Amino acid sequence: MPRRKLSVKAADSARINAELAELRTRLEIRVEWPAEVLAEAEAAAGSPRMPDHDGTDLPLFTVDPPGSRDLDQAIHLAHRPGGGYRVHYAIADVAAFVRPGGAIDAEARRRVETLYLPDRRIPLHPARISEDAASLLPGELRPALLWQIDLDADGAVLLADLRRARVRSRRRLDYAGVQRAVDSGGADEQLALLATVGRLREQQEQARGGISLPVPEQEIEETPHGYRLAYRAQLPADGWNAQISLLTGMAAAELMLDAGVGLLRTLPAAPESAYARLRRVAHALKVDWPPGTPYPDLIRSLDPQVPLNAAFLNECTGLLRGAGYHAFDETHGLPAPADPGHAALATPYAHCTAPLRRLGDRFAQEVCVAVAAGEDVPDWARAALPAVPALMAGGDRRAAEVDRACIDLVEAELLHGREGEAFDAVVIDIDDRKPVNGTVQLREPAVRAKCDGDGVARMPLGELIRVRLTVADPATRTVRFAPV
Repeated sequence: MPRRKLSVKAADSARINAELAELRTRLEIRVEWPAEVLAEAEAAAGSPRMPDHDGTDLPLFTVDPPGSRDLDQAIHLAHRPGGGYRVHYAIADVAAFVRPGGAIDAEARRRVETLYLPDRRIPLHPARISEDAASLLPGELRPALLWQIDLDADGAVLLADLRRARVRSRRRLDYAGVQRAVDSGGADEQLALLATVGRLREQQEQARGGISLPVPEQEIEETPHGYRLAYRAQLPADGWNAQISLLTGMAAAELMLDAGVGLLRTLPAAPESAYARLRRVAHALKVDWPPGTPYPDLIRSLDPQVPLNAAFLNECTGLLRGAGYHAFDETHGLPAPADPGHAALATPYAHCTAPLRRLGDRFAQEVCVAVAAGEDVPDWARAALPAVPALMAGGDRRAAEVDRACIDLVEAELLHGREGEAFDAVVIDIDDRKPVNGTVQLREPAVRAKCDGDGVARMPLGELIRVRLTVADPATRTVRFAPV
């Protein structure tokens, strides 16, 4: 479904904020910072390790959601002499501020990743670092890990290099602004190149057999009148920017695999039984999947705004389950994975571009910059690698639990008191064990919830049906529907 704003009243912010505070307590989410962490952050912000190499001549720019201050990455693109493209990608050098074994390091290992709640963000690092001294804010001199990746005229990688450098971003942009500039024909050279290189990298992804699922995300928005829900479909500019990050993560994975030490983000290929199930779902939804058509080609042919297609794409997310982290250090008896690939990308890949918000990226960065310089990986990073996958798995589980709990709470608050009302909805999933039950997605408000069938008829996957709200309980964060 396309992004839709709610036409119903917003949920009361004060009541939801109180519930969110209780949620943080229940999940033991650390909100306050120990005094020693804040003191160390203040000292580090005042005297970070600054690299010798000067990259401030590059007119870098950032692309992030409006209002963001924890800016991990900045981009510069150019035509290469003789053809092709040169991508410079600066990533915040968090290690310049975090002392191994220090208070910030220990606290980051407890937090693992930044958590996003409707009323506040719970950052991985103190704001003095994550939103100030380490953030690639425009006009500010910053230490960074600076990638230079050369591409041929088709967007394929020719050469990748990495070094520490001093950089200064010039502009802070957002996705919608970039999209408007490109669509209107008013994009400057940098934004035009972002669109060009982004599209070429998407073509490279297609040629590899990789795929990005265009499933609209359910988002909570804060307004002057309270919280609302919306579906956010990605803009092309989101995808172009993501392709630069993916490009860098692939280069990092190759660098680490060649060196026999590092941290990969892996995803095993789905079993054939999963694809056989998807073919049955496609048939039920009247999604044409001709024999011999590869799964990625099918996905690219589908318009997610068509309800039947949206239901099918929702089912496809099951193929992405099983992603994880794999640390390896072959000289110390920690082998690389037998299959180092990421099935959705159809190539090895590493998370390394969001160190302000994700713990593991700092360690991957340190491995990469050492390998690129022909130096030994720092002992502190090498020693940490074996523990990082379990830390990241726990952080990912907690982040997913927080996201789901917040959505459930806002859904219940929005619908509380409307029990008995009827809504239009699309059936986006059915329970394999009990197909009379399923999950429905309302058009307005932007709610996804369980629907309990009549005990006889199979839930009509992909079809538009009329449902009645039976439960909307903020106390238990529960919303349930039943067919009318």
